[in-house]
Amino acid sequence: MKRLTSLLVALVVPAFMLVGVAVNPAMAQDKAKDAKAAPAAKAVKGKATIKVLFENDKVRVVEGTFRPGDEGISATLPFRVIRVLKGGTMQYTYADGKTEKIEWKAGDVKALEPVAAAPKNVGKSTFVVFVVFLKEPKK
Repeated sequence: MKRLTSLLVALVVPAFMLVGVAVNPAMAQDKAKDAKAAPAAKAVKGKATIKVLFENDKVRVVEGTFRPGDEGISATLPFRVIRVLKGGTMQYTYADGKTEKIEWKAGDVKALEPVAAAPKNVGKSTFVVFVVFLKEPKK
């Protein structure tokens, strides 16, 4: 009986190891295909493309791309720090109806207080911005 058990172990263990070696690369290839298949933030005509780069319970970091004519959503934005990657001319329409045009230059960094506004790229070039939103601490 011991001989049968040792023979079985001698055949089964290498077989499982061989199967494990063969399956592992195939699983890695499937994961790589899934990662390639997942599309990045899709550009919709007339709407800004917002890509979330990082988020936790304290901050939300995004990259916003506004092609000429693109608009962002009208929302109350929390305190945020902005770094302009590609400059352009933006128009902000505030909740009270007032509008303001701001010329942003690449490399500009600003800390902005919370405000309700709708941004729109009224320039002729694509405007790209890196934004860090601070979240309210949870109580």
